[in-house]
Amino acid sequence: MIREAIDKVVSGRCLDMQEATSVMGEIMEGEATPAQLGAFLTALRLKGETAQEIAGMATVMREKALRVEVPGALVDSVGTGGDGQNTFNISTAAAFVAAGAGLKVAKHGNRAASSSCGSADVLEALGVKIELTPASVARCVNEVGMGFMFAQAFHPAMRHAGPVRREIGIRTVFNILGPLTNPAGVQNLLLGVADPELSETMARVLALLGVNHALVVHGHGGLDELSLSGDSSVWEVRGGEVQEWTLKLADTGLPNRSTEDIRGGTKEENAETMRRVFRGETGPIRDIVLLNSAGVLLAGDRVENIKQGIQTAAKIIDDGDALQKLEHLVALSQSLE
Repeated sequence: MIREAIDKVVSGRCLDMQEATSVMGEIMEGEATPAQLGAFLTALRLKGETAQEIAGMATVMREKALRVEVPGALVDSVGTGGDGQNTFNISTAAAFVAAGAGLKVAKHGNRAASSSCGSADVLEALGVKIELTPASVARCVNEVGMGFMFAQAFHPAMRHAGPVRREIGIRTVFNILGPLTNPAGVQNLLLGVADPELSETMARVLALLGVNHALVVHGHGGLDELSLSGDSSVWEVRGGEVQEWTLKLADTGLPNRSTEDIRGGTKEENAETMRRVFRGETGPIRDIVLLNSAGVLLAGDRVENIKQGIQTAAKIIDDGDALQKLEHLVALSQSLE
């Protein structure tokens, strides 16, 4: 199938969802040669990936992942990365706030790719044990309200694609599949996308995959987060439909902040910053965490709008609930395998 797919994509034609599923099946089974895989990934990137193609490939990745079985509604807060802004770990901090609000968070992430500190890096620096079995992650989600799935450990079939991806060195469809392939089958999420051309496509993919409620966001200044430096574009996915709207910063009640104000550092520095914010430190980092926490709370159907979400997030931090969730996850994860 992959030879036919290469021929089709090279000629500028799109694969349907079933064709994409078949090709991805061959890749995940190790049946595609490195040359075929490199040619396919490059041709697909040059043509531009469609929602049908991405959804088909994501479906296979989900099926091949190690499963985390947790009852009830789950949320995730995740970004595609690649915005080049090297910001603080906003979505990871927002995940703890969401857990403090009573949502069950199944966070799916990895080490840094384009930034200096990914979600796995900062969680490790905070003291969280990041390499856990699916059963242990499920226990963290059930008992703490938050668990972390280290992507490379939960997608063993990706080993067939890893060397080729590293050798060709360009952004491929695999870079955008990560946020779509949560091993716990999360149905509610905030998904930040750095590339504005890709944002609506990602929303269409989530609609095809049948998520319950998602916000796909692209922030002013090219952030894969809701932004404090200007308005943010939002594609809201619910019931298979996508609705686009603009989140105006002026309507949030938060001050305008430069992207410089939310830069991150090393994993140790980011971990210390997160603890300070959770202990009540005010400033730009707290503000961007409040804004993006509000997005997670809205996607998780905990609040009715972003402004209400900001108020709820502030109370969770000020009451010490986010810090308590962090400390509980550190303690429990370290006691598990």
